[in-house]
Amino acid sequence: MTPLLDVRDLVVRYGTRQVVDRVSFTVGAGEAVGLVGPSGCGKSTTALAVLRLLQPAAGTVRFAGVDLTHLPERELRRLRPRFQPVFQDPHGALSPRRRIRDQIAEPLRVHGRWSRADGPARVDELMERVGLSPAHGLRLPHELSGGQCQRVVIARALATRPELLVLDEPTSALDPSLRAEILNLLMDLRASLRVGFLLISHDHAAVRHVSDRVLTMRDGRLIP
Repeated sequence: MTPLLDVRDLVVRYGTRQVVDRVSFTVGAGEAVGLVGPSGCGKSTTALAVLRLLQPAAGTVRFAGVDLTHLPERELRRLRPRFQPVFQDPHGALSPRRRIRDQIAEPLRVHGRWSRADGPARVDELMERVGLSPAHGLRLPHELSGGQCQRVVIARALATRPELLVLDEPTSALDPSLRAEILNLLMDLRASLRVGFLLISHDHAAVRHVSDRVLTMRDGRLIP
């Protein structure tokens, strides 16, 4: 069976420095794969290359059998709703001046999936799914806690019904109690939606709690 995500011999360089060195792994449909390692080991750079937010120097990234590595932007845009990011800093990921409802709806509008008839109900459904009430949708990000903002970011990532979430340190900006809440939310979402995860973190225990498989990275390489 073709993996949902298939990364082969990925190389990423910053100038003359090789940050990711021939990294290969797969993520199956509905599978959660953890990628752990110390700060600076290249795991976040790997995530950016997987999302095609950064161009690799060599290797391939295939999503659902399609090589994303040199895909023209117009064709890449058609695929982007199927794989979505969740980044580390929830406040930084949200516009400070826009209501929460509008930010959750944004991917639907950007990708031409917004409907006046169904869109508001879809936003309400997404908020409920991540543990927020419709009243939260009327607020601005500074009126929410860090944990609530991360729930908003997750809801927005789910808006287009993706098959894969690339989660880069999604709990590191939160205190321990909120980390547990978000990890439990991710486990519930994975079970109910059958969405695949590439979960990147320096927290081995958290990743093991959520993932089917855990890969370890050091100095730009995967190690046994």
